[in-house]
Amino acid sequence: MQSSNRKALLGLTLFLILFPVVAMNVSAIGHYLDIMIFVGIYCLINMGLSLLMGYAGQISLGHAAFFGLGAYTSGILCTKFSMSPWLAMVAGVGITALVAYIVGVPSLKLKGHYLAMATLGFGVIVHIFFNEEVSLTGGPSGFSDIPGLSILGFSLNSDLSYYILVWFLVLLTLIFSLNVIHSRIGRALRSLHDSELAADAMGVETSRYKVMIFVLSAVYASVAGSLYTHYVGFLSPSSFDFFLSIKLVMMVVVGGMHNIWGALLGTWLLTFLGNEWLHVFHDFDILVYGAILLAVVMFLPDGLVHLVPRMSRVWKRG
Repeated sequence: MQSSNRKALLGLTLFLILFPVVAMNVSAIGHYLDIMIFVGIYCLINMGLSLLMGYAGQISLGHAAFFGLGAYTSGILCTKFSMSPWLAMVAGVGITALVAYIVGVPSLKLKGHYLAMATLGFGVIVHIFFNEEVSLTGGPSGFSDIPGLSILGFSLNSDLSYYILVWFLVLLTLIFSLNVIHSRIGRALRSLHDSELAADAMGVETSRYKVMIFVLSAVYASVAGSLYTHYVGFLSPSSFDFFLSIKLVMMVVVGGMHNIWGALLGTWLLTFLGNEWLHVFHDFDILVYGAILLAVVMFLPDGLVHLVPRMSRVWKRG
């Protein structure tokens, strides 16, 4: 791992340790911990999207479906079959990985907007399934009474304990992702992103790597879905619609699609904006997200993360 990544990882860890301490002095500590839990959950999804889109160059508009598959698998197995939440989470990962493989093998033969439309279609199909299979999913009304997580008999029913769990998993996933990026797999993904034809000519198994990273990104989303369902205790199809897929892609692009740290930055920024300010726009918040995306694409095409080194240089000169 590069020294710059180690420093950034250390800085993020210190921030995560200090955040609850500082938030304790604020009357709305539960509110801010709640937001940070959702930031962490979305960060898990968007690290996978960053690997898929930013490094491998394969766009997906259907990751809300993988998020939903993980969530619904955990919720259904726990409530209808009395399975342990942790085992249900593992089952969710297995089912989501299998579905991602089945969808990915034919879909990833497509390129550009054709691939985007294929993944969008998959997301719509899964959303319809969540709505129509009333006996299994509860239909549009969803279902509740999903049990929370516990470790060694200790119930994670407080915001602080769940915050620690979610961000511990985010840090583990981030370390794993950084190692993937700087491994032989990461080099293959970058060559695939630059030119699939050239990568093929150099002997890179492009089809294999595309499916591999697609499945890995789906697994990240599945884990995030399980964490989500055991935190909120309620599921409905509206939480996994097309607009969530669009927002996830926006977070990655705004932060910086070609840098996994950018995915984290964009997720943190847009989640806080959405919870603190953009909710006043009600159903028009997607227009504000679109305006932010347009501004970033026009003036900062590499994302907000590339402002950080510039600001650092200005700070040092000042």
